[in-house]
Amino acid sequence: MKPKPAARRSRILRTLLSRSPLQKIALLVLIWTIIEAHIIYYRVARTERESRARAVLHEPVRVYIASLHWNNEEILRSDWNKGVVELVRALGPDNVFVSVYESGSWDNSKGALRELDRELEKTGVRKKIVLDETTHAELVASPPGEEGWITVPNGKKALRRIPYLSRLRNLSLQPLLDLAENGTTFDHVLFLGDVVFTTPDIITLLKTNNGHYAAACSLDFSKPPLFYDTFALRDAGGHEHATQTWPYFRSAKSRRAITRGEPVPVSSCWNGIVAMPASAFTGIQRLKFRGIRDSLAASHLEGSECCLIHADNPASRTRGVFLNPAVRVGYKRGAYDAVHPPDGKSWLSLSRIWLGMWKNRLARWSTTPWFKERQVRGLVRRWEHEEEGREEKGGFCLINEMQVVVHNGWAHL
Repeated sequence: MKPKPAARRSRILRTLLSRSPLQKIALLVLIWTIIEAHIIYYRVARTERESRARAVLHEPVRVYIASLHWNNEEILRSDWNKGVVELVRALGPDNVFVSVYESGSWDNSKGALRELDRELEKTGVRKKIVLDETTHAELVASPPGEEGWITVPNGKKALRRIPYLSRLRNLSLQPLLDLAENGTTFDHVLFLGDVVFTTPDIITLLKTNNGHYAAACSLDFSKPPLFYDTFALRDAGGHEHATQTWPYFRSAKSRRAITRGEPVPVSSCWNGIVAMPASAFTGIQRLKFRGIRDSLAASHLEGSECCLIHADNPASRTRGVFLNPAVRVGYKRGAYDAVHPPDGKSWLSLSRIWLGMWKNRLARWSTTPWFKERQVRGLVRRWEHEEEGREEKGGFCLINEMQVVVHNGWAHL
């Protein structure tokens, strides 16, 4: 005979009351965690639905697309070329310029981009696709220049990776400057990485924070659930990630936003795709990509050009830099699909939320970026004091690392 409901409740209550204080605390934490995970799950799903629903262009926008490529044949042929053509058609060929700079690939990226060139020709969109034959092996074998080279531990000169990439990014923006001189302007510059994306992804990104931003970034994945671009991403406090899994951030301000599914205020991001107002590059400020000075890099420091651009941009402080978690891209189709489950399901499961929150808490409670950041600040201050007028605005971008171009890519030293 089963006990009556009242008797059963009484027994459960007596059992709970008889537990030790530690057991009671553990039980309360478990209950709280379950409730918290459910609240976040439904809130994130609702926010993303609303974000996607608002991502409709009610009037034309003019977009300058800039992209760099190196050994990307596979993704170009499988997804990227098609994504660009579909985006051009959706925005309207008259509203778009496509600038692609490919350099020294040894796969058939050039062939894939020639195919893209032919497909874009059919749309009538304006474009410039540069296929540079210079290989990395030829670059590193060339005589060292006055800038962008550094002495490595073996005493030889090596080409620094970040100034090299900065030069390519600036070359990809040159048509934007030329067009502006002739009176042709754009609303946005869209930096498209070698990722899988869709047109709704781009529209959602452009509408981030109701279009009010200095920069808006996607969230990128190579091996989900780990996000990819740790080099450029800094939270609202200027810190590196606490965990590579959701909710990622150390800053309470950034964490609070992502647990609501909202655009996340950060100090810097890149993460696959970035939208910035075109006026940042063509107006008074005339931003350019750069690396840190060679003399500072000699202290065994480096910072991503994709972070330094935000440090140099005055609008980053007034309009904000945001990472939009509703726009998730992948460096392979499998990675993209993994963070875009079918049937309208949330990309975050309850278990991923529960585990992610506690993993992040434990990382924040047990680790600190203070020592690494203090070392970097010390090296930067020493460099600034060595010569009058020296200044580095992007100190939060820097890490204790040296990156150089090698014949088959790049290397850490």
